[in-house]
Amino acid sequence: MYGLDVDNRSITSLKELAAKEGLKNLNLTVGQAEELVICEQCADIVFFGIALHDFQDPARVLENARRMVKSAGKLVNLDWKKEPMDLGPPLKIRFSEDMAVHLIQTAGFTVETVKESGPYHYLVVAKP
Repeated sequence: MYGLDVDNRSITSLKELAAKEGLKNLNLTVGQAEELVICEQCADIVFFGIALHDFQDPARVLENARRMVKSAGKLVNLDWKKEPMDLGPPLKIRFSEDMAVHLIQTAGFTVETVKESGPYHYLVVAKP
């Protein structure tokens, strides 16, 4: 399993937790998703967990994800609904479901499903 984060502390913390649990199949990297393709067509699933709206260049991140996912793999994007609420990031930086779908399709994916995931999030599943 591969993991990528710009925060060195997050990666260090996850490595320590994985070591305590005896997990050895993690390849954790510090870096920017806009700049790195961790592997070519190696991923069964590329998952963005409430993060796509945070990237400086989400289109480029999704293009890199397209290079990483296997031809039979999936892209999964879980993100905050673009609705006023007390939780989550500011409304102005959130993507609507339509915007997320557009970005994902533009990166070369075919969207299979878009559905609600609880009261605050939506889930987009796509294939290459």
